[in-house]
Amino acid sequence: MVVDESGNNMTDMPPKSRLRKALRTLVPVRFLQERAIFFRLGPNAGPIYARLQLLDWMGMRSSNLVQVSQGARSFAFVCFGNLMRSPMAEAMFRKELESVRLPGIHVVSAGLHAVPGKPAHPWALAAAQELHIPLTEHHARPLTEEMIAAADAVFAMDFQNKAELLARYPESKNKIFMMSVYANGSQRGREIQDPYFGSLVRTRECYAVLQTCIRNLTAALLARQASGTVEASSP
Repeated sequence: MVVDESGNNMTDMPPKSRLRKALRTLVPVRFLQERAIFFRLGPNAGPIYARLQLLDWMGMRSSNLVQVSQGARSFAFVCFGNLMRSPMAEAMFRKELESVRLPGIHVVSAGLHAVPGKPAHPWALAAAQELHIPLTEHHARPLTEEMIAAADAVFAMDFQNKAELLARYPESKNKIFMMSVYANGSQRGREIQDPYFGSLVRTRECYAVLQTCIRNLTAALLARQASGTVEASSP
């Protein structure tokens, strides 16, 4: 009799089932997860995602460290469902812009697979309330071509987001950025993971990273505005 790691009898299983069971035992779980993501993304976005992951694993992240152009005035924050990361980034950015009195900036958030009208995730609501940036009025919006066309900068939260954006809108590749380009330290250019299947603690951690990114983005916009004002006033 042949048994698996749980003591279950594998002798009576069909050959294909035994093979799948054996592979799950031998192949690392992370590889199987990445393989599933690759096939879910499809023939266009899948290879882009695999390349982004490979470059990240090799420490080659220069393409993820490009910041937005100096004249950017319209920003779109994008994640999977517009339920946790992108709506919080939008809300944080609006609050920062109001705080520093930086006018004339257009902000929107959306999801690549959003269900229209769906409210923010309960963990997002709780973590946002703790930061005094409530998401109670938020309702998910699907990303549209019009949003992409109107944006000067489109921020992806993770490599799945970026791969899908690049596959769907190749003509807009020069304005698709990683949100984490404005993170600090080792987080720069890396993925801001989706806390949807995590916990409230993971959501708080995610929002702490987002808050750093938004503050650094706002500071960069202010610095560029000040630089432009100085140049304009120079003889």
